[in-house]
Amino acid sequence: MSDDPVNHAGVTKMGLLYSQKEVSTYHVGYLDGDNNSLNGANKYTIRFDTLPPVNAFWSVTMYDAKTQLYIENKINRYAPGDRTPGLQKDDDGSLTIYLQADEPADPKARANWLPAPKGAFYLALREYSPKAAILTREWIPPAVQKVK
Repeated sequence: MSDDPVNHAGVTKMGLLYSQKEVSTYHVGYLDGDNNSLNGANKYTIRFDTLPPVNAFWSVTMYDAKTQLYIENKINRYAPGDRTPGLQKDDDGSLTIYLQADEPADPKARANWLPAPKGAFYLALREYSPKAAILTREWIPPAVQKVK
């Protein structure tokens, strides 16, 4: 959480702005659900069964692990979230974001695609004006899952 001094130092190193946890929280991910480093040579999904509980907005941003910069991509998508037009929910109401270098063939997956580089990357899930469930850790972000 944003009130932890070690987290504050790490977030500052990555170039994210520090704020009080009631203003914004950040979940940063370098590993998939199997504890392997994220790499664009693979395909991944993040499935939000429950969207981040916020009073303002949330987004997922991908960064190049070497440069710590946004991943340039042909669709100019850098931070899909609740304000992104055209994202499509799954039939059960969940939301799946597709993280991969190659454009998905499926139109629904393409609508929810966050282009990945060919190499190592990391993610930042930002929650602005988080609700109590985030602050108390009752809501935990889903793991990034490698597509088998």
